Amino acid sequence: MADKADMREAGAEVQASAYRAAHLVAAMPRLVLEARRIAASVYHGVHGRRRAGPGENFWQYRRFLDGEPANRVDWRRSARDNVLFVREREWEAAHTIWIWPDCSPSMLFTSDPKIAPKRDRALVLGFALGELLVRGGERVGIPALMRPTASRNVIERMADMLIHFSSEPPSLPPLFHPGSRDEIVILGDLWSPTSDVTARIATLAANGAGGHVVQIVDSAEETFPYNGRIEFEEPEGGGSITIGRAEAWAADFVAKVAQHRAAIRTETARRGWSFTIHRTDRPASELLLALHARINSASDMLPQRQPATQPVEEAAL
Repeated sequence: MADKADMREAGAEVQASAYRAAHLVAAMPRLVLEARRIAASVYHGVHGRRRAGPGENFWQYRRFLDGEPANRVDWRRSARDNVLFVREREWEAAHTIWIWPDCSPSMLFTSDPKIAPKRDRALVLGFALGELLVRGGERVGIPALMRPTASRNVIERMADMLIHFSSEPPSLPPLFHPGSRDEIVILGDLWSPTSDVTARIATLAANGAGGHVVQIVDSAEETFPYNGRIEFEEPEGGGSITIGRAEAWAADFVAKVAQHRAAIRTETARRGWSFTIHRTDRPASELLLALHARINSASDMLPQRQPATQPVEEAAL
């Protein structure tokens, strides 16, 4: 009897996994289009990272300035107008940004059917951010899934890799070895045990990589707006619990969430990483703009990046 029960449970898990995979495949075209729309709207409000500096690609001509070495003059271009011009090359300090969108079962939760689940928001943000970064000359990868690329079709590549991910998506980024100049963007609900979250951040930052942790939450996960007798089910194998008076748990729930976030905030601050809270009932473009600016700012600090002495946190976006 026990073997049959185990087989039924295993079969139910396989069916649930297959359903989540099919749901992701069906949603992907819509998410890609939404990501492109948001990236386009944000792109007009930001400046790219193209600038003069060491590199091989031509960027622009500019007037020769008094005091500059004569060997900088482009004599062929200058001969056209009898004005001295300098041929500038594009600044090439591209580095790698690893983007990890959480697609685990807990990310499918939404308290309002009119609002997309957390998973969809993580994917839209990840795709749109990848698009903006590639436009700015950076390389984008997904830990353990996609090698860093600067391809213009980065969104399609990211989507394809996530669709064909054969294992059950983990709740935390997989262990890998980012370079000391790399940046890591974590987009997830971070409801794993506090010690697991902080340990993973510490491990990923151990080599000096920078990072940006975004906790994506549903509004109900902030306020616990439940009353009466309710059964709560943990979507990742943690079982279920029935509460007779759910409202009596609200204060303890809010306190536990604050404690959990405080520990994450402390760890990210120690590593010089940023920590942001994003609710799915807020526009994705708000967070995308702030996150893109923060990554560019961190890039400009390389290789002088040092751990922050104070927490780096956006207001809830």
